[in-house]
Amino acid sequence: MTSPSSEPTPSDLAALLARVAREDAAALRALYDLSAAKLFGVALRILVKREWAEEALQESFVNIWRHAGDYRENLAAPITWMTAIVRNRALDCLRRHRPGGADALALPLNSDDTLADTLASGERDPAEAAWLSEAAQRLAICMERLDANQRQAVALAYLRDQSHREIAATLAVPLGTVKSWVRRGLEKLKTCMGGQ
Repeated sequence: MTSPSSEPTPSDLAALLARVAREDAAALRALYDLSAAKLFGVALRILVKREWAEEALQESFVNIWRHAGDYRENLAAPITWMTAIVRNRALDCLRRHRPGGADALALPLNSDDTLADTLASGERDPAEAAWLSEAAQRLAICMERLDANQRQAVALAYLRDQSHREIAATLAVPLGTVKSWVRRGLEKLKTCMGGQ
């Protein structure tokens, strides 16, 4: 195991996650000590406000405790898996704290939100309103079917009008990864919306 002052190796983190999956509280503490600074940075880049980032980080470690058994070393590096959890919690926190703000992420990333809530309220005739509501519901269902990373990238691109480069900075991932997530997400959305 590495010392707290050095960068933890993926195998160190994977071993700790395996122990956390067995409800080893000391392993969770060690995992926190080794990764919290980096994960806090991810949350802070998304949320900007320190107290919101702290809240997201705390919620993330609760999720890591609950879902450590779901981690698969052959699918992702431990820090990548934990970073995805932090990004999801940070985006959830952003929606909670700024539900009506112009720069709030309005696209539903949870099943208890509806895309219809994001549509601008304007005077429309009943037929148009019904069609828009139905289309919004279809889109919300299709968005839920995307991988979490694809959903976040598409939401940031089309609801926050962020460039691929801005999304890469927000999510702390390489530019090529963002382009791939957006492209694949849009392909899945197109297939899903066509099949509704």
